[in-house]
Amino acid sequence: MIPLTRRSFLAGSASLAGLAVSGCMTSGPPRPAEPPPSPYALMYQAVPEEPFPLPAVDLTKVPEQYYRQQVPYPTSEKVGTLVVDTSNFYLYLVQENGTAMRYGVGLGRAGFEWSGRARIARKAEWPRWVPPEEMIEREPHLEQWSWKNGGMDPGLQNPLGARALYIYQGDVDTLYRLHGTGEYWTIGSAVSSGCVMLINQDVIDLYQRVPNGSEIVVI
Repeated sequence: MIPLTRRSFLAGSASLAGLAVSGCMTSGPPRPAEPPPSPYALMYQAVPEEPFPLPAVDLTKVPEQYYRQQVPYPTSEKVGTLVVDTSNFYLYLVQENGTAMRYGVGLGRAGFEWSGRARIARKAEWPRWVPPEEMIEREPHLEQWSWKNGGMDPGLQNPLGARALYIYQGDVDTLYRLHGTGEYWTIGSAVSSGCVMLINQDVIDLYQRVPNGSEIVVI
């Protein structure tokens, strides 16, 4: 056994003190975990894989009632029918068991001009936009995108957004559209032009759920 002397005792004490100080320097309370993003933040996150990458939606600019959500919706309409409620700025996709997927919409002048029952005749991803002749008469600068000039190229600035669903009665184009918009802050309100506008992330979701031939009712 090594004899304990005053010098060895003091040296050992200093070492222990050093370890204690060292321990205080490297340990501490655990950092709180980052809260997971809300379901809505995930729902409206950026979509970089699109041909024209979509930015995330600033949800502070959209009232929560207009976020995409499944809601109770008792109706006599069959499953798969689209119902546009122009009074409340909602679009419903009727689902089983008295429910529906509800989307907030914005409505332009054309969105209030037509009502009735029709069908989705065709759909398009990142469509070209051709302003109607009456719109060109009101806003002559739109002539550059007339059908004679080939319309507007798809992209983030295109008024039809990421997807469009075209509404026909029989074989007649009603000129009524469900389409995306990058101006998501207009959801829940009436704006100067357009038909029924959804947040781009919402119209992509709707596009995937709705096949051609689906019925649509505008009330």
